[in-house]
Amino acid sequence: MNLSTKEPRTIDHPQVVEIDKVLVELDLLKRQSERLDLMNKLHGRMAGVLSLTGMIEAYSVWLMPLVPHELIGYSNAARQKKHLFCSGHGPNRRRAMAFAEELIENPVPFSGGCKNQDGHYAHKWVFESPEDAGILLILKDGQELSNAEIGLINSSLVILSDSLQRGLEYEELFERASNDPLTGLSNRRVFEERIRGMMDSAKRYKRPITMISMDLDRFKNINDNLGHQAGDEVLKSVAKVLKDAVRSTDLLVRMGGDEFLLVLDDTDQKNARILAERLCVAVDDLDVWADAATKLGISIGLSQLQDGESLGQWMERTDDILYHAKAQGRSRVAVR
Repeated sequence: MNLSTKEPRTIDHPQVVEIDKVLVELDLLKRQSERLDLMNKLHGRMAGVLSLTGMIEAYSVWLMPLVPHELIGYSNAARQKKHLFCSGHGPNRRRAMAFAEELIENPVPFSGGCKNQDGHYAHKWVFESPEDAGILLILKDGQELSNAEIGLINSSLVILSDSLQRGLEYEELFERASNDPLTGLSNRRVFEERIRGMMDSAKRYKRPITMISMDLDRFKNINDNLGHQAGDEVLKSVAKVLKDAVRSTDLLVRMGGDEFLLVLDDTDQKNARILAERLCVAVDDLDVWADAATKLGISIGLSQLQDGESLGQWMERTDDILYHAKAQGRSRVAVR
């Protein structure tokens, strides 16, 4: 008996077609629900952060399990704000940071992915608003972002851009409240917020910390002879000299009038004196004269924090040393 084999026929039964459509729609709804859940988690994570740097780091933490990456950077040239957050270490970190800096500063835009000789792939997004534009940069090591990864990032950009705008506005408000409006240096409020933490850290890790108290010499003559506008310009020039000479980790404050305070983290009295002498010379080099016989200078007193010394005791001792410098003839550094 001959047996014949026939191909089974596909029957486009209306019920089968309808079930297939329902399954496709359910799968689509599931993916949309998962994406919505991810965006809600991002929104919740960003809502609790105020600073721009905190937002970039929070975004990187949210994105990492979904899109493994090496670096996320944000730059806003109009607001003069930039932050690079890199998960790498050692030479690889330095190369990634250098590549990111180069791409952010490069005025020539690039589209799609961009690769450098070390194998880092960069992808760039631009947030535009009526006021300014910001750049988001994501680096991967060894491969480009996939279409699915790019799609996920695109979905998150509305939440991220709104959060970054809020962060920029918050930082501007904070800076206005924390900075001296004339010189741009930190004010007394910042000193009070940071100093105890710096002291505690120095004590905990047994590192030296030194305070430098500074007062301009003959500044009253400048105001009296040349006018207050000239005095303001002098204060701004002195502030720039001081700021250019210190590290970002140091605490430089305009305490009021022509008084400045500098706290040097991880610096002993000997090395602080070397810096203080340079500051004296730098102010003298400004070559500001109230009249033919009266030149602007700066008197400096400095002291290293002693064991068991309170903030009040340390400040009072440093202030006494400053006035010792004044009594010795001004425009000099005193140490005791």
